[in-house]
Formats: sequence, C-alpha cells, structure tokens
Amino acid sequence: MELDDTDRRLIALLRDDARRPASSLAAMLGVSRGTVQNRIARLLRGGVIQGFTLRLGAEAERVGGGVRAITAIEIRGRSTAGVLRALRGFPEVRALHMTNGRWDVIAELGAEGLEALDGALNRIRMLEGVANTETSILLSTQKG
Repeated sequence: MELDDTDRRLIALLRDDARRPASSLAAMLGVSRGTVQNRIARLLRGGVIQGFTLRLGAEAERVGGGVRAITAIEIRGRSTAGVLRALRGFPEVRALHMTNGRWDVIAELGAEGLEALDGALNRIRMLEGVANTETSILLSTQKG
C-alpha cells in the first residue's frame, strides 16, 4: 500500500493520541474531516493500522499496586513468530521489543503482585521455542 505525506503525518498524529477527534486531525493536516475518516478507513483496510489500544503510564501501573518487570527472552530456532503470537495473548505483557545480542525479545510485564508475576513467568518459560529467560523487577522509575 502506497503512503503519501498526508498518510504519514496522520499516522504520526494518531501514534501521539489515537483519541484525537477527526475534526482536530483534519485541522492539523489541512484537509477535510471526511478525508481524515476515509484515510483512516483505508489504512485500516490495508492493514497499515491494525487497531487502537490503550497505553497506561508507569504511574497508573503503580496505583493498582502492581509489580512491573522486564523479561529478556532467548528464542530457540525459528520459533519467533509463534512465541510472539503467544506472548501477545498474555494479559501481563504490556509491550514486546525485538532486540539484538544475547536476547531476542524484551517483554515489559505488569502483574497484580509477585505471585501473579511468578505465574506469568512460568507460563512464558513453558512456551514452545523459549530457550532461556532473565527477569528484573522494576523497583522505581526515575524521570529525566
């Protein structure tokens, strides 16, 4: 699917705030509201935009009394697609990052408590294709 400059700018605006109204997006892009709606529909149909999601900040995670962790995952052989598909289904997985070096994937996790985190880690380790993991619990977050 070919993307023009307006499509790329629209995607950037949606990445920043996917709840921004079409009329606001239109004003920012210098196009009509209908154009924005048609482009979003086309980007969805074409698979460029695969959906909209909710991102919680670190503070929201802490308010719930949860535990946050980073888990580095080594994947065996050609199992990456299957492991990623399975991880996306874990409610504790907040984000997945592909990386280089010793670890193939870094998973950001959030759970209600240590017991729930332990359960999630055990399920991750049991996934077909997971060779090794290393987890660090996030104790605090320092801001700039």
